[in-house]
Amino acid sequence: MRQKNMLIPTLRNVGAEAEMVSHRLMLRAGMIRQLAAGVYTYLPLAYRTLRKVEQIVREEMDRIGAQELLLPAINPAELWQESGRWDDYGPELIHFQDRHERDFLLGPTHEEVITDLVRNEVNSYKKLPMTLYQIQTKYRDERRPRSGLLRGREFLMKDAYSFHVDWESLDKTYRDMYQAYIRIFTRLGLDFRAVEADSGAMGGEENHEFMVLSDSGEDTLALCSSCQYAANVETAKVGRDETKAPDMAEVPKPEKLSTPGASTIDEVIQMLDKQPEQLIKSLLFTVDGDPVLVLVRGDHEVNEIKVKQALGAETCHLADDQTVNRVTGAPTGFAGPLGLKEAVRVVADHAVYEMAEAVTGANEADAHLLHVAPGRDFQVDLYADIRTVQEGDACPHCGEPIRFAKGIEVGHVFKLGTRYSDSMNATFLDQEGKEGRLIMGCYGIGISRLVAATVEQSHDDNGIIWPVGAAPYHVHLIAVNLKDETQSRLADQLYERLRADGVEVLYDNRQDRAGVKFKDSDLLGIPLRITVGKTAAEGKVEYKFRRSGKSGTLTTEELIKKLPDLLNRADQQQ
Repeated sequence: MRQKNMLIPTLRNVGAEAEMVSHRLMLRAGMIRQLAAGVYTYLPLAYRTLRKVEQIVREEMDRIGAQELLLPAINPAELWQESGRWDDYGPELIHFQDRHERDFLLGPTHEEVITDLVRNEVNSYKKLPMTLYQIQTKYRDERRPRSGLLRGREFLMKDAYSFHVDWESLDKTYRDMYQAYIRIFTRLGLDFRAVEADSGAMGGEENHEFMVLSDSGEDTLALCSSCQYAANVETAKVGRDETKAPDMAEVPKPEKLSTPGASTIDEVIQMLDKQPEQLIKSLLFTVDGDPVLVLVRGDHEVNEIKVKQALGAETCHLADDQTVNRVTGAPTGFAGPLGLKEAVRVVADHAVYEMAEAVTGANEADAHLLHVAPGRDFQVDLYADIRTVQEGDACPHCGEPIRFAKGIEVGHVFKLGTRYSDSMNATFLDQEGKEGRLIMGCYGIGISRLVAATVEQSHDDNGIIWPVGAAPYHVHLIAVNLKDETQSRLADQLYERLRADGVEVLYDNRQDRAGVKFKDSDLLGIPLRITVGKTAAEGKVEYKFRRSGKSGTLTTEELIKKLPDLLNRADQQQ
């Protein structure tokens, strides 16, 4: 494509509202323009990249036998009410009424629609397993859509759904999809990790997130420094030594001390001259409507997701001050496991089991207890891993230290089980003519988000650095001086030759200074730049890798011959 007449409105600066690197660079590179908060127009370069990503995803989905279809973006409220998500999904739902005052929504995801389709069209085990996917625009009313394509209210997504007669079949498709995702992100030249994650509002069983590693990521990842263990910090398991119960034979009886105004861990350790690991933090939660006392060591943080999972609960949140006062007899900040006013279930982290004695709240305003021994002075109903992992903790698989990294979620795979087939009565007839519930899997990739995440991971001070797999064009051909007949003729000939050979080439044929062209080329980030300049009279051109900046000179015939190798090397240049 000749650049002179292309819609590539590059900018030198953008407004302060563009906070993320990908947002700023894609605006500057003339790839996107904002129509409203979280709603963007994709200009030609961005649209080409979007289609590149789509095609890679489509090829890998087809490779594992998934069938492409297209579901309606407009969903009737009845389906979401049937699944229970009309009220549960939250304010991100964009809903409206038609002229007949019937409720609809713009689909943020399509579990309900696909389940309705399959329950009506597939009723025999003979058709199963089946995997269906689509690439479609989704709609979510994000609270703070200020990160460009990373968090928009309208975005492009690949969502796939599989249907099975048993868990063994789901396991196989899950593994196939997991490997397909690895191939997709590898083909796009990304540095990524598959991490264990929480299913959130989607529901379901086992699931993994695929994270592009980037310092600008919103998610914190726990990665093992030795083995391949990786998890979102929200769900990362904490490895521990299998220790015996501590010896409490010489631990004194509990002693009450006055601690006026000391309602936080920091205030208690300063007043009593203790270390955080000598305290037990006691927090009252409301779990499925009932109060539960949760205990962790003072230097640890309670992980609500783990508490919820450990108790097999639907809901879990901190209790309000009124409930705390009723159960403990004290204001918030002075709770402890001894002397509760109401009998409640007590759940403690494994680290609490390993404490010989501790400081706890006294269930009395402005008072704490010393020498409290778990197991002697109070009983725990359940010990479990309920704290948030910390850097340096032992890996649950190999025991080596955990390190933290930032990541951007670009894909998620779920084992939904019967979450939707139960609520929506999606069944099939087995070999014996008996009715069974469909077992489901769900697999998503944020296509437009993936484009932005690529920029977040791959850029420098001069602009974007596209991996070959995602680049809008593979070669950027620049004629330094089009007024020079030799340069102009050689550039035109080379452009036509590259096009004839099927090379994706953007030809900068603008009547601009060389410096402007080179600066724009760096901003656009096309992997390989070919410059026709002073050596044109010798039939030679310069090539330069965008990623490394390494360059060289070749004749045009040598360039044509070596171009496949140069493009292969473009992603490898560091």
